[in-house]
Amino acid sequence: MTVALAPIRTSLLVLAYFAFISLGLPDGLFGVGWPSMAAEFGVSTETAGVITFAGICGYFVSSASAGFILNRFGVGWLLAASTVLAASALAGYALSPALAVVVPCSVVAGFGGGAIDSGLNAYAAGAFGPRHMNWLHAFFGLGVALGPLIMTAALSAGLSWRVGYGVVAVAQFALAAAFAVTARSWRTGSSPSSSPEGGGTAAEPVKVRSRETFRLPATWLSVAAFVLYVSLEVAAGLWAFLLLTRGRGMDESVAGVCVSVYWAMLFVGRLVQGVVSQRFGAPKVLLGSLVGMAVGAVLVAVPGSGWIAAVGLAVIGFAEAPVFPLLMLTTADRVGAVHADRVIGLQVAAGALGGTLIPAGVGVLLSRVDLELLGPSLVVLAVALVGTYLVMVRPSPGR
Repeated sequence: MTVALAPIRTSLLVLAYFAFISLGLPDGLFGVGWPSMAAEFGVSTETAGVITFAGICGYFVSSASAGFILNRFGVGWLLAASTVLAASALAGYALSPALAVVVPCSVVAGFGGGAIDSGLNAYAAGAFGPRHMNWLHAFFGLGVALGPLIMTAALSAGLSWRVGYGVVAVAQFALAAAFAVTARSWRTGSSPSSSPEGGGTAAEPVKVRSRETFRLPATWLSVAAFVLYVSLEVAAGLWAFLLLTRGRGMDESVAGVCVSVYWAMLFVGRLVQGVVSQRFGAPKVLLGSLVGMAVGAVLVAVPGSGWIAAVGLAVIGFAEAPVFPLLMLTTADRVGAVHADRVIGLQVAAGALGGTLIPAGVGVLLSRVDLELLGPSLVVLAVALVGTYLVMVRPSPGR
């Protein structure tokens, strides 16, 4: 099935770009601000894990349920309400008198962020096409990169870490107001469930029961694909420095640049492959990218030179760039337009869960067995992802 797109509404497209930047900002704030926060609250550095876990719990619950909420309230009001939650949580960070207040704020921030992520992806999958879908996710990376700069600027000016969170909170409150003002426009735009064909019409959505979505094999294959993809992306970025330095004897400064190149290739790849996927179509680009990830993983697994592993990382970064956005974009093709919003929410939640648990398991494997197992672990994840994708897109009877 081919998704027909309505003419893109420029105002909503621009707002979506700002929203993706805003979605990435809090992720970058915490890493730079946490040492100052820990010192002020008088807690250990490891306490960051409690805050992170609280945020992940909120994110998982909201992203998994966002698709079901979309069918009832519409994407515009979901985005407005969720952004208010996220902004309020950031303001709570800025005003928190103690860690006991930060932890529930983290849950609320995760709850708002997960719903925003799912809502934006659900809308963009039906409205913007392959090029903008890739670019939107690239701008999320830009937001993650800007977060540390905002916090660093505040601390360098002799201000409190609270100022960094306050600045981003104000920006998100402004974004929430923009979502509220344009709520009706989002409802009449394209979304995967706006019509049986996934096109951008204002037709009344077809109502289906939640259990029908859960019964689809394609739903769970899609969930598995996101678990595998995000696990591979996070594991490669998280443990590559350890492999290059302690495993391959590379200088720490050089290894740090190699890991930075990995993340930079993810950003550049989304810009470049947004154009490529618009021209050649999402299925071809997806399959080529998945194979490219497997090739890069094999290079990381080759023993010996750290430079071969570094090249493999760069290959993985560039190859994986369009996978997340294009898997989102083609959700309706796999499960049907009437199920797409719900499955997109489940996919976002699955990615968050997989990106937390499996890389942690890989870390245990590396520390207790051998650092060289990073490459084989990435190969297993990549091959499993290719296999899952091939089964997922295989034509089934009646479709």
